[in-house]
Amino acid sequence: MTVKNAFYAQSGGVTAVINASACGVIETARQHGDKIGTVYAGQNGIIGALLENLIDTSKISAADVAALRHTPSGAFGSCRYKMKSLEKNKREYDRLIEVFKAHNIGYFFYNGGGDSADTCLKVSQLSDAMGFPIQAIHVPKTVDNDLPITDNCPGFGSVAKYIAVSTREASYDVASMCATSTKIFVLEVMGRHAGWIAAAGGLATDANNDIPVVILFPEIEFNQEKFLATVDAKVKQYGYCTIVVSEGCHYPDGKFLAEQGTRDSFGHAQLGGAAPVVANMIKDALGYKFHWAVADYLQRAARHLSSKSDVEQAYALGKAAVELAMEGKNSVMPAVIRDSNKPYAWHIGVGELKDIANVEKMMPMEYITEDGYGITEACREYLLPLIDGEDYPPYENGMPKYVTLKHELLEKKLPAFEL
Repeated sequence: MTVKNAFYAQSGGVTAVINASACGVIETARQHGDKIGTVYAGQNGIIGALLENLIDTSKISAADVAALRHTPSGAFGSCRYKMKSLEKNKREYDRLIEVFKAHNIGYFFYNGGGDSADTCLKVSQLSDAMGFPIQAIHVPKTVDNDLPITDNCPGFGSVAKYIAVSTREASYDVASMCATSTKIFVLEVMGRHAGWIAAAGGLATDANNDIPVVILFPEIEFNQEKFLATVDAKVKQYGYCTIVVSEGCHYPDGKFLAEQGTRDSFGHAQLGGAAPVVANMIKDALGYKFHWAVADYLQRAARHLSSKSDVEQAYALGKAAVELAMEGKNSVMPAVIRDSNKPYAWHIGVGELKDIANVEKMMPMEYITEDGYGITEACREYLLPLIDGEDYPPYENGMPKYVTLKHELLEKKLPAFEL
């Protein structure tokens, strides 16, 4: 078999464990030197391919590749760049083929969420549409946990653990101050359409931690009167209340509580600010003193609090992507298939990109309590295995020790290209 090089890139919002998938891809590719020559990483995602900014990962030591497993964020740079269809922008696909031909690239591994799966699907069609042989495998990643087929998405388990722990710890703080001071704490979390991350806040309460938590899901239309009555009842019973609000929480007319009136590069409404909206709403109606916080990048960058299962699955899916390519597969994504909850058991399955791209997996309604403000036992059973276990990074001088890669770019062979 002819040896071909591979292209790997990271796309969309990064996570605490996306580099573990990169580690899985690179280490596994190095074990298949008879089929894969060099893995070239795109600097800043697919843009790296279009601009011919290719990082030569063969220059990265085995130790530094291994260190990616415990390093957060995207080591090669990420991007938010959605390629249009071949019919609407053939120029970009022609450019990809030029770059792939110039650098003998026959494998394409794209690490990202739903929009990234769409890009990977389009690249996978180059063989049939333009006669260029390429095997495109999507490596799942998204803190939103909204990719179909896979039981969960790498990055989510660690965010869920961070939100669950933060919600519990902040609630302990508010409980100690509520007699004379703060009675409301509002934590805003990510999740535009799916409330998986917000649901994790419900794990703060259990048999040993009777904490008044109210969750605002994007799946449940916001009812201000009902919400305020629920919060007031919690404060009267417990002395305080913690609210976990998804950035995607919206009114019945579809308008987000946090909508800013701007849009990102994918055309999505730019969100941010649900926490102060909710906190001030409570203050104005009920008079309770509040504090609020936005987890924002903290929740997805917190590698020091990553769950062991999340790290293991992120690596396993990167490894599986390469193995699928070695089996001759194209236009597929390795997926986590859950076998059981107790004990937690899973294996790697495979999904077709045509069934994954541009499809969002919402929270099942049976995971949300009847009042719309909490999680059911079924949801708890789903979430708990995903936050289980610790996988601490090494520490030095009291700080986590992460690796920063030198982006040694290949010499360009083609004329410059404008996006």
